[in-house]
Amino acid sequence: MTEAQQYDVVVVGSGGGAMTGAFLAQKAGLSTVVVEKTPLIGGTSAYSGGACWLPGSQVQQRAGIGDSTEGARDYLGAILEDPDAAKVEAFLAHSPELVAELEEAGLPFEWLPFAEYYDAPGRVTMGRSIQPVSIKRGELPPEVAELVRPPVERDRAGEGGRNTLSGGQALIARLAALYVAAGGEIRTNLPVTGLVVDDQRVVGVAAMTAEGPLVISARRGVLVAAGGFEGSAALRAEHGVPGDVAWTMAPRDTNTGEPIQAGISIGAATDFRGVGWFCPGLEQPDGGGSFTLGFRSGLMVDATGKRYANECLPYDRFGREMAKAPERIPSWFVFDSREGGRLPAIAMPEGEPAEHLAAGTWVQADTLAELAELTGVPADALAASVERFNGFCVSGVDEDFGRGEDEYDTFFAGGTGPNKALTPCDQPPYLAARFVLSDLGTKGGLVTDAAGRVLREDGSAIAGLYASSNSVASVFGSVYPGPGAPLGSAMVFASLAVRDIAG
Repeated sequence: MTEAQQYDVVVVGSGGGAMTGAFLAQKAGLSTVVVEKTPLIGGTSAYSGGACWLPGSQVQQRAGIGDSTEGARDYLGAILEDPDAAKVEAFLAHSPELVAELEEAGLPFEWLPFAEYYDAPGRVTMGRSIQPVSIKRGELPPEVAELVRPPVERDRAGEGGRNTLSGGQALIARLAALYVAAGGEIRTNLPVTGLVVDDQRVVGVAAMTAEGPLVISARRGVLVAAGGFEGSAALRAEHGVPGDVAWTMAPRDTNTGEPIQAGISIGAATDFRGVGWFCPGLEQPDGGGSFTLGFRSGLMVDATGKRYANECLPYDRFGREMAKAPERIPSWFVFDSREGGRLPAIAMPEGEPAEHLAAGTWVQADTLAELAELTGVPADALAASVERFNGFCVSGVDEDFGRGEDEYDTFFAGGTGPNKALTPCDQPPYLAARFVLSDLGTKGGLVTDAAGRVLREDGSAIAGLYASSNSVASVFGSVYPGPGAPLGSAMVFASLAVRDIAG
């Protein structure tokens, strides 16, 4: 095993949390290297919409919305289950500080209207999430422009990125550009295989190159801010994560949990109760899943032909409803031809209807009875479900699941009836799309404190080891508060970790 050059800080991973931590460490005068398993940077963060749930910042103040740290505290206090109060308070206190520091350094944000996921005290109408301002590829250093992972629909097709980087791509690109300009180094195609410990202190990482193993030393600390273990069938089974490796939204062949396992091997405590960040997944002809939200019409039924939840629920909440019963995976989303045979929802990627129909992931029929035969659900149950749903569309009241009663339900809807989230399914031919349980990543892992330090089972900190992102047990537990909660919490605790490392 050969020894690579030493750095003050080694950052494992290259998503939003990792790149925030890396930039801030380099900015603080600490020599830093980002170690990324794949050829491209950004991971699932680059696929995301780039929303960041960072309450109480100057960005929300500029937008004149009703956000505040106090309001966010009320909101989290109402929705979180048995939270770590110190970590919640650290998140709330540092969010506006982090945004101010990033904007001052040259990363501009803007408010993003997007309804929050719970009707609870402290909720902000139209949401409090912010996002990075888009950037043109030509404005980036060439080495950064070449490294940013393309949008999911292009990446899965083997295509490059677009000329305008928005959302999560803009976040990764802007952070990486700032980091490289400050002198930071990015090393790709370098999977981490373990942590190096000396006298009970983490002093580096073991990694694997094409030439063989090497050690990258860290004088001040290692920050593990990689993905979760959504890409490992064995770890998903071990920790009871529903869904399937094929259906996750993480980049293919990534996020198999080695950094988490490395922490466990040196005595780190773990908490897997948060399970994952879930979403209904439009099944693709290749067997993959697509993140889907914003259903405008149609209804979701299980294998018995019955609805089981409000289809307009926030995606994590609907995904958790899917996971409650085996007959719900797969489900069938039944819709009519009012949008010309396109899916009346936002799916990333959606795929072409003709390809879906050829593969059998979608079916089409002139009658509901024929549709039932093609999907394998009981014809009488499907007919009854559609008839009852259409009746709710006329009355404007979903008596079964309350669709359209919450502001999130109507955020994407555009119906013209008494309830704009309820549009009848009555214009043949009818279609049904097969849905599976997808995820945006697992959310269980290493236990950390309010400074991002990785803890042992006895509560003591492992010297030199810090963690954030989906490598840790989420500060939000099993709850998904609003758009950008994964990115916001990843960025905050990576930043707090760097503060502790810098001393």
